[in-house]
Amino acid sequence: MLSEEGGSKYDAVSYMNVKSADAPIKNILVRLRQQSGRLKERLFLRKGERFMITYNTVKIDNVDIFYREAGHPDSPAIVLLHGFPSSSHMFRNLMTRLEGDFHLIAPDYPGFGNSSCPPVDAFTYSFDHLSDIIEKFLQKLGLRKFSLYLQDYGGPVGFRIAERHPKWIESLIIQNTNAYEEGLTPLIERGRPLWGKRTRANERPVLKTFRLESTKWVYINGVRDMSRINPDAWNMDQYFLERPGNKLIQLELRSDFGSNVKRYPEWHNYFRKYQPPTLVVWGKNDGILSPQGAKAYTQDLRNIEVHMLDTGHFALEEDCDVIAGHMRRFFKAYKLKKRPDTKRSAS
Repeated sequence: MLSEEGGSKYDAVSYMNVKSADAPIKNILVRLRQQSGRLKERLFLRKGERFMITYNTVKIDNVDIFYREAGHPDSPAIVLLHGFPSSSHMFRNLMTRLEGDFHLIAPDYPGFGNSSCPPVDAFTYSFDHLSDIIEKFLQKLGLRKFSLYLQDYGGPVGFRIAERHPKWIESLIIQNTNAYEEGLTPLIERGRPLWGKRTRANERPVLKTFRLESTKWVYINGVRDMSRINPDAWNMDQYFLERPGNKLIQLELRSDFGSNVKRYPEWHNYFRKYQPPTLVVWGKNDGILSPQGAKAYTQDLRNIEVHMLDTGHFALEEDCDVIAGHMRRFFKAYKLKKRPDTKRSAS
């Protein structure tokens, strides 16, 4: 039988001694071996191709950026930008669903997941800087035409890149990330004092949101069926949050969140001017970013679909198949495909 690695040396076809077989049997075995080889080509990696998720690291400005990659480089590219407190791990299931249709790239930001976690006195943790790092990461990989999947923190990182390089962007997939104040819930508003002034009194309630019970709440609040939510997700996120110095990193970013709100009008201008085809898939029971934030995108975008899902903030945990289906149909409807100038560089 075939192994996950692309074929076992104990394969029923390959281990038999074809040369020593009788002629009729030999012919059958040769044909079976040929068919087995073609099957392996369809099911497993061929040299230079990516049909399965790979795990990689590149150095950007002396920081190791970890990323997951799947799919064929000639397929339409989608860059998947994660939220807080997650990492590219949040896209693990979506990538397995879509790897046959798209070229998928999901990086971890500095301070998140498996990327480097330099201390706050050695690295500027701001949304401007994170977007600069991810932009350089995309340039390093030679990506110049792609769609953006944006969730939570992925929005402020990705919208900055889209505004700077509008011709790079084929389309937007927006999942529970804000570009309008209408979607900011009281939970977000409670952190607003920290945007203006850093004091211990302002930091104290924010630091509480970095605890395990808060991380778990983000995953389970608003879901239909708790048995569908894998606890590995919040436990992994919490593991990275508990690294030495990481809560200080997250506090830096939370205090910089106001810079995103100030940029909302600039992002609206980008939407109105360039009108990227946009798919909104939104967990409508999100206790952090409300459904009003999803509907607000229709104010400035004409080529837009909005789908409200009966789940919470991390909608992929419960409705991955639904979102994958919307994405396939959306790309087909807008005929989004690899353009001639999207050939990936060798760097």
